Parts: sequence; C-alpha cells; structure tokens
Amino acid sequence: MTEKLQKVLARAGKGSRREIEGLISQGRVSVNGKVAVLGDRVTGSEQIRVDGHLVETQAESDIVCRVLAYHKPEGEVSTRKDPEGRPTVFDRLPRLQGARWVAVGRLDVNTSGLLLFTTDGELANRLMHPRHEIDREYAVRVFGEVDEAMLQRLRKGVMLEDGEARFETLKYTGGEGMNLWFHVTLKEGRNREVRRLWESQGVQVSRLMRVRYGKIEMPKNLPRGGWAELPLDQVNYLRKEVGLAPEQESKVDVNAADRFKQVARIRKAVRKHNTRVKGTGTGAAPKKPAPTGSRGQGPKPGQRQKRKTRM
Repeated sequence: MTEKLQKVLARAGKGSRREIEGLISQGRVSVNGKVAVLGDRVTGSEQIRVDGHLVETQAESDIVCRVLAYHKPEGEVSTRKDPEGRPTVFDRLPRLQGARWVAVGRLDVNTSGLLLFTTDGELANRLMHPRHEIDREYAVRVFGEVDEAMLQRLRKGVMLEDGEARFETLKYTGGEGMNLWFHVTLKEGRNREVRRLWESQGVQVSRLMRVRYGKIEMPKNLPRGGWAELPLDQVNYLRKEVGLAPEQESKVDVNAADRFKQVARIRKAVRKHNTRVKGTGTGAAPKKPAPTGSRGQGPKPGQRQKRKTRM
C-alpha cells in the first residue's frame, strides 16, 4: 500500500502538507536518492531525505497518538529554533524516543495560554485546517474606548487586509475605565487575528491568552511553562472532530497518585528554570515565583533552558 509523500512527511512532523508540497516543488526532498516530484507515492520503506537529512518515518498504525497541553508564557516563540536566541515553546517539552512533538498552530510571542502538541502530524495538520472550524477561546484585555456599536461590528465582521473576519462570540468579563476584559472565540487561526480585529477599531490589546481549544480547556493549576498529557478520551475527542479513527493506546498513567506527583515535578522544574533565568539575566533581584493558579498574569521573556525529561 502506498501513500502520498507529503502525507508521510506530515505524519513525521516535517510540516503541513501544503508546506511539504512547497519543499517538494523546490527540489528539497529526495526518495532513494532521486529528487522527488509532486504526486510521488511511497510505501514507507524508502530512504526519504529533506535537505539531505534522513527522515525517520513510521506507518500510521505504528504511531501512538499523544497530545500535550502546554501553558505557553509570553516571550516564547512558536518555532523549534529562533535565530535571535529567544526561548521557544519546544524548550521545556519532554523528550521522546523515535517521535517528535508537532505544534498544533502557533501563538505569537506576546500571547500566552493553551498550546497543543501531538506526536501525530496528520492530526496536527487536520486540527489546523480551517474546514474543521474548531473554535478557540481567548481572554483578552483591551485598552481604549469601547462601545456597543464597536462590539456589534466585531461580531458581524470587519474587513482586514487578508479578508473579512469576526468573533464568533464576544463577551465582556470585567475591568473598568480604559482597561476592559473580554472573552472571544474564533473558528480559524489567522496570524494575529484577535489583535488585528481589535486594532481595526482603534483599540489596543494589552494582554492576550488562549484558554480553550475546542472542548480542551487549560488544565487547572498548570503553571506557566508547564505541560500535561491529555488522557485517551480527550485525545479521541480531537481525533473525532477531524475525522480520524480513535486511538486505542495511551501513555498516560491513570493512577491518580502518580498524576499528582507528575504535576508536582513539573511545577518544581518550572520554578527551577525561572530561578536560573533570573539568576543569569539582567542582574535584577530574584522575585518570588508567580502564583501557579493564575491565568491572567504573564511572565517576562527568559533565556533558553532545555529540559531533559524523557518519555
């Protein structure tokens, strides 16, 4: 049985199918030493290389689909490596043997909150595709004059440089004066869309945090920079939403005591990382760790520090 080359590479975490099609068109992919072309199909036994680097591929049936919920702090970039040396969302993720984490979309450097990672490139690709219309919820603090007419325009739709956009829901949740909090939802993930929608009305976004992806909410008490693996029922909810068969296996230990110990280890590791960053930073006096249960507070950018946890 053969599969499209771009599907195999997407499953290996080399990018979305569209991105991989671009790599193939540029002649950067080879199969058994021959430059690949669009339309090539493979069995999985071939030697596939991207930019000369051998890609470890697996059959779809051999992959255990795992999903992490990560509490992204402000100041981290959503790439594997950053030419400016800024910390990335991959720095503190647990390391894997024979697999890699694939980010489900991105959050910009100044946005915090829930970011999902999976070992299944096909799942990531489908979750990011706009045709599935999975809603994302954000808590947003804005600075400026806000009136009901403005809110109605944002609900109805405004024209941005890349087309019309709108909030599916928009609800006032607190604040006073010129600083107001809202919860908004979108069914797509265009670049900086929440910020651009508010800016189209002359309002500045001063804090932005994703709190939900579909039915997956930020795990309670998950510290900034911490991660938690989703149980099988939540993994299969995501798979069902995008038309994939349910997963039968999970790496999550169902023992409640062990789960508690894991959360404690994560929180301890995050505090240790933050202490090291502050100790090697600008020389400012150390501060107490931020409360782990708060969603509204954002951290300051730090230096890169990779975790050595293996899973």
